Amino acid sequence: MYNYITGTIEGQTVNAIVVDNNGIGYTVYVANPYSYELGSSYKVYIYNHIREEEHSLYGFKSEEERTLFLRLINVKGLGPKIALPMFATGSVAGIIDAIDRENVIYLTKFPKVGEKLARQIILDLKGKLASSIDANVQDNNELVGVLESLGYKMGDIKKVLPHIDYSLTIENQIKEALKLMLRGN
Repeated sequence: MYNYITGTIEGQTVNAIVVDNNGIGYTVYVANPYSYELGSSYKVYIYNHIREEEHSLYGFKSEEERTLFLRLINVKGLGPKIALPMFATGSVAGIIDAIDRENVIYLTKFPKVGEKLARQIILDLKGKLASSIDANVQDNNELVGVLESLGYKMGDIKKVLPHIDYSLTIENQIKEALKLMLRGN
């Protein structure tokens, strides 16, 4: 399996980007192709979807997005083409929060996700996503260290970490964590 592709964005379509890596153009399906600037270099985290009649690359701006995507496509009835658009308007933290709080209304706002599929997502993933995203805690020791130095207890910090958007800068991660701490999450 591919982990990531680093290259220059050479093209965009409605649902994909073309990443030029050493003279080879890879078509990568992404949630929001226009968030990538043409001519700029990016590191795109990849999921290689292989089926009998299809070989597709799905791309993400962060490992957390890809991790959540992989968990979502394991839900019965939810394939990559339905899961990917969820990241166009929803953040990792927002999607996890909606699942953990059983917020069917939030989940049904995504294209092709009806009430039945939303309930299946909740049934399969409620309470299980925080632990998969907890693996990223080790990669975010700086955030944890800052929150501990501010006097927060590790138990409280762990409650907030699954709701942090790790694609943000460390400063914005800290701001987001502090807002969540003050709200009592």
